[in-house]
Order: sequence, then C-alpha cells, then structure tokens
Amino acid sequence: MNVDLSKRTALVCGASQGLGAAVAKELALLGANIILLARTESNLQKVQSELDFSKGQKHQYIVADTSQPVELVDKIKTLVSSGIQIDILVNNSGGPAAGPLMNNTVIELEAAFQSHVMVSHLLAQLVVPGMKERQFGRIINIVSTSIKQPINGLGISNTIRAAVANWAKTLANEIGAFGITVNNVLPGYTNTDRLDYLFNKQADVAKVSKEEILKRTLDLIPAGRLGEPHEFGAAVAFLCSPAAAYINGINLPVDGGRLGTL
Repeated sequence: MNVDLSKRTALVCGASQGLGAAVAKELALLGANIILLARTESNLQKVQSELDFSKGQKHQYIVADTSQPVELVDKIKTLVSSGIQIDILVNNSGGPAAGPLMNNTVIELEAAFQSHVMVSHLLAQLVVPGMKERQFGRIINIVSTSIKQPINGLGISNTIRAAVANWAKTLANEIGAFGITVNNVLPGYTNTDRLDYLFNKQADVAKVSKEEILKRTLDLIPAGRLGEPHEFGAAVAFLCSPAAAYINGINLPVDGGRLGTL
C-alpha cells in the first residue's frame, strides 16, 4: 500500500496543539514537509521540534489567526508566490464556545462562519490551482460528529460544522476530476484540551463532577475509552496518501463507534 508522502507539502491549520498537532506529526511520519499554522508561536516552535525529520523534510511554521482572514491570506499568498507547492491542506480551527444556540448572537454566528467556512474557502482558492496543475491534491476538513448527529449544548458548532461539511462535498464534486480529493474527518471524544474544556462546562451545567461526565461519556462509546490524538491523526494521514486516491467527498467518523447513525 502506497502511503508515501515524500516530496509533498502539507499546510496544517490549528497545528499548535491537539488534533492539528497530531495530524502534522502523522503526516511528517509519512515523509511530508509540514507547514504549521496557528496563532501562538511558542507552541508552534514546540510542535515543529517534535516533527519527524528522518526523510530529509523541511518543516516550518506561520503565525496567523483565522479571525484575521486578510492577514492570513496575505501570508499564504506570499508562501505560494515564493514557489512552495502545497499539496495537502488541512483546515482546522478551534471549536466555537459551548452553549445553547438561542443564547448566541448573530455576531458570534458570523465570527464562527468566518473562521470555519470563509477561511477554508479562501485557503482552497489559493492552493487548488497548483493542485490542478500537478494533478494531485488533498483537502481535509476537521469538523465534528455533530454534522451527523447534533450535540446538545454545542449550538454554534452544530450549525457551522454542517456548513463546512456541505461546502466540502460541493467542492469534492467540482474538483475531483483533477486528482484532488476533499474529505471531512469527524473526531469523536478525543483526549484533548478542547474535550477537557467541554467536560468542565457540562459538569458545571449539570452540577456534577467532571469524572461523572467522563463516566457517562464512556458508557456511550462501544470502544469503552476516549480516542487518542495520534489515532485521529493517522486517519487523516491515510486520507492524504496516494492509497486513498479514490476516497472523495466523505465524512469519516473517528469516534470508537459512538455515533448512532450510519
């Protein structure tokens, strides 16, 4: 099976921690050059130092924030115009704040739409022309299982993640003939800082301990445990590989079997 990504370059957004960092590390293990993108330089430097360099890769990072799309786009334009060819784009942005949808303002909805949908679209517009020329490209969107089964208490996330999924499916239909695949990967309950935040939030609302929330969650997962970031990263890395060339326009849950939908 060909999973070699040597001489390929991946732009991984939200790569300073959690799932984004895990994806970057797995792609590097397959030989890819990694461009880490996030807003905290110290975290980016740490992740960069942990990437695999054994295949002679060159890894770098860009400090940018998805809440500042003009500045972000300018930095990626500069990167592309310098001659760097981006073969893999991993769209990943921090999840919106938890809470009931009716408590959110339209300004909060607009901000989430910008960070998740508009930025993904802008980045795709910058890298897809080069992918078409090379007849190879992978666009992966890290979204949520909520696009299949909305999660209580995540009103904005349920709404915006679904928009990203439909954007991705439309794009997959439009550019699949150029050797470019567009897929969504749906993390379930994975052992990250984001999950810790959500569990604390749920515990506060339910007036129980975080340990009780964890127990209730594990009861819903057939695998009987939380996922680990590297397991999620491995699924993304496979979809980016040559072996996954005929997998396009799908929503892949990595959730230990929790989802009640097919």
